[in-house]
Amino acid sequence: MNMNINNHLPYKIARVISLLLAFILMGSSLIWGRETLFLLFNKDLGKITDRFFVMCSNMAEGWIWIPYLIIAFGLFKKDWQFIFLCFVFSTIFTQIPKQLFFDKITRPFASDIPKSLIHTVSGVQMHTLNSFPSGHTATAFTLFLLTVYLFENKWAVILGLVYAILCAYSRVYLGQHFPLDLGGGILAAILSIEISKRIRKI
Repeated sequence: MNMNINNHLPYKIARVISLLLAFILMGSSLIWGRETLFLLFNKDLGKITDRFFVMCSNMAEGWIWIPYLIIAFGLFKKDWQFIFLCFVFSTIFTQIPKQLFFDKITRPFASDIPKSLIHTVSGVQMHTLNSFPSGHTATAFTLFLLTVYLFENKWAVILGLVYAILCAYSRVYLGQHFPLDLGGGILAAILSIEISKRIRKI
């Protein structure tokens, strides 16, 4: 599949939106502090909302790549090698920083925020380290950008963006990440797509 990226308007729009979101999240965190911004968004919205965002978070777990590949490659005959490259780079750009460079950066539950102020959901295991960047956010936004690139229509942009934002926000709602981490995950997603594109010369 050979596409000229200069004419690929839906992808360019999706990439700009993603960049803006990343800069807003990271910039706001630097200005007001990651704890302050976290508490602004980590609100208890009720039991139904709790379960909804647990589901959203699960939809950005690593396993989601398997059905994605089956559908995109099996049903729509999209480029499986490109999809696989995106998966590999998304994993690299989240796990290497988490494990090697930012391994001591705490998550909300192990930060200076009093635990009584953090909304948590029953049954969700609270992690304490490896906060930056958010792997779930990277997965969700990589899939969003990848889908827009492969299918190139406005519905891929709209539905994909809703999916990515809900999955990303679920990580703050569940008390697992700071908004700053979400911004890092979005940047990791953009890098994953851009490098994969150049390797495959799409």
